[in-house]
Amino acid sequence: MKKNLISIVLLIIASSLYAQQFSDKLRKADIAKVCNAVVNWQIKHQEEVKHHPLDWTNGALYRGMTEWGKVSGNEQCYDFVQQIGEKYNWNMWNRVYHADDICVGQAFIEIYRKLGDKRILQPVMERAFYVAHHPSKAPLLKTDAIGTSERWSWADALFMAPPVYAALYTLTGDSIYLDYMDSEYKECVDSLFDKEYSLFYRDNKRIPLREKNGAKQFWGRGNGWVFAGLPLIIDNLPTDCESRNYYIRLFIKMADAVRKTQCEDGAWRASLLDPDSYEMPENSCSAFMCYGIAWGIRNGYLANRTYKKVLSKAWKSLVNAVHTDGKLGYIQPVGAAPKAAGYDATDVYGVGAFLLAGSEIYKGIK
Repeated sequence: MKKNLISIVLLIIASSLYAQQFSDKLRKADIAKVCNAVVNWQIKHQEEVKHHPLDWTNGALYRGMTEWGKVSGNEQCYDFVQQIGEKYNWNMWNRVYHADDICVGQAFIEIYRKLGDKRILQPVMERAFYVAHHPSKAPLLKTDAIGTSERWSWADALFMAPPVYAALYTLTGDSIYLDYMDSEYKECVDSLFDKEYSLFYRDNKRIPLREKNGAKQFWGRGNGWVFAGLPLIIDNLPTDCESRNYYIRLFIKMADAVRKTQCEDGAWRASLLDPDSYEMPENSCSAFMCYGIAWGIRNGYLANRTYKKVLSKAWKSLVNAVHTDGKLGYIQPVGAAPKAAGYDATDVYGVGAFLLAGSEIYKGIK
């Protein structure tokens, strides 16, 4: 009798937990439910985040928040970012040339677009204009003492800064923003893009490295940064802008490599060409890849017959990593190379990537 009672209790608990799980169906209501849960969890736990509010990590979070707020109507996303912007007078962090420190400008620009208050736009515009007007002459090398921070010398930088310059070009019509972005971006591509695999090395120090299986080291999140950054650049450029085609072509090349490196469970691993060394998903990478694929399908750059399955598998894997309370797991900590991440490992940039993915899928559903 006691054994049966225990079994019943366990069944009730299991049923309760199951009822709280999120659906991975590509339906607006299901996407809204899981994305809003992730938003709520992050806002509730934001005080526990160790990164400075103007750090790049939070910059990626804010960009995901503003995008989800835009497509879903969840105003608390905008309120969350606006409160932070007001607290810091819409300023950037300390390093004028460092791509990371202008990343928060992406979300601040979105708040400006919503409210139309030029006071919001002024700090990021002044920062970007100064850099574009006084470009660093340091070598674009992570191994150079100055170039490591003053140039876009690592793959992640191609997410952090270029969307800001693209948006400012469109908002102001001043070609200085576009010219600087094109020049700096293309030089980074020339130095870090592997033409054989259509993937990026994280920086020049990683080019000679090999994984346990002998493959080149292509860091999952590093490539995720680039792949997700491309839609943010392209969407911020006018359709008649000649530069736009360069970024579209690069996106399509990368998309095929992204598709080929997806694992059977729908996720991507910390090292794209050595997935067997990393049994668990890496969801900052996976979410960025999912976002890019969803954007490519919706905009007609990626064939639905080829990429729809990639998208559905990716989203299913991501949703399965959301805890019942809305916490997103399997996010590799801050780093510059592949490392494993567990079910409980979370961080703000992964949450921002998840919200970008959810937003883009949501937009693509009629």
